[in-house]
Amino acid sequence: MSGTVSRGWTAAPIVAGLVAILAGYSSSVVIIFQAAAAAHLSPALTSSWIWAISLGCGLSGIALTLIHRAPISVAWSTPGAALLVVSLGSVPYPEAIGAFLVSAAAILALALSGLFDRVMRLVPGGVASGMLAGILFRFGADVFLSGAHDPLLVGAMLVVWLAARRLLPRFAVTLALAVGVALAMARGQTDFSGVQLAFAVPVLTVPQFSLFAVINLALPLTLVAITGQYLPGFAVLRAAGYHLAPRSLVTVIGGASLLLAPFGCHGVTTAAITAAIIAGPEAHPDPRQRWRAGLVMGIGYLVIAVFGATLAAVFTALPHELIAAIAGLALFGAILGGLTTALATPHERDAALVTFLCTASGMSLFGLGAAFWGLALGLLTQFALSFRKMPI
Repeated sequence: MSGTVSRGWTAAPIVAGLVAILAGYSSSVVIIFQAAAAAHLSPALTSSWIWAISLGCGLSGIALTLIHRAPISVAWSTPGAALLVVSLGSVPYPEAIGAFLVSAAAILALALSGLFDRVMRLVPGGVASGMLAGILFRFGADVFLSGAHDPLLVGAMLVVWLAARRLLPRFAVTLALAVGVALAMARGQTDFSGVQLAFAVPVLTVPQFSLFAVINLALPLTLVAITGQYLPGFAVLRAAGYHLAPRSLVTVIGGASLLLAPFGCHGVTTAAITAAIIAGPEAHPDPRQRWRAGLVMGIGYLVIAVFGATLAAVFTALPHELIAAIAGLALFGAILGGLTTALATPHERDAALVTFLCTASGMSLFGLGAAFWGLALGLLTQFALSFRKMPI
């Protein structure tokens, strides 16, 4: 037994777990701060949000990893956070919390009822991917808009990102962030005087419910979580040889999202990018031992949850151009994946294009946001073009 343990706990799973944490936080946590800024949330509420999503990722990831002895990577919904950057400013925060609860409850109900797989197949892949790419589009465009305001800072980050994509693709975003922070500090663009080691304090927000928030937040959050996070997350696990029932994973993760929603958690889901890190051969030559990398990752999330207030203060001290640039660079892969999938099936391309353009436009009509109209018009387009004509 001791020999098995010693062979299992090598440096490889520990390093893989730590790399996954670094990749996850450096590439997408910045979007949370953008959403919080758009909603004018206080530092206390922002810190509680970080605490909630980190705790949800850590607890559910550790539980599922130990139950299944598989490297289960749990992350917050990055497309969902991107949606909130656009939509949260028009929805009162208590109503947003209500939408988080509705979304988590819907995903949990689908898992418990056994309908989760059917819902994933209900929305055409091209339409779902078009909506995802449309939601993320503005973040990619913001890289170049921020470069117009600070060409030196953003240009340096782009050069480093491009070089790393060629030589060290796994660390491309992390290295771009490191260079951006170093350059901003050297130019006096940062102010870390207010940063101190502090524990996160959970803030309970009493939810309020409105039809507006359900349609504009809960519905898109649910759809992008299923199609943009759960679906690729399961695909990565299956590709690595881990054939797990979606119901088990989604029940635990959805339950964590539901419990933590009043504290700011907009939803935790299975992950894809970090899953590829801890489920691949780099984590351990023996697939039966890679669960250890998942355990390290889960524990790391819990540690970060404790110091969420410090993390919030650090990102607040960074210049806006740096935040916008690193958020866009982190989402380049997701945008590319969304566009590729959206246009992959010939008979869904028209609907996917309508969905993408409408969602990316940021339009609002009758109080309903672009994500809703993109989905609705995309489905209508798909139905109109695929519906067989009745014989005369």
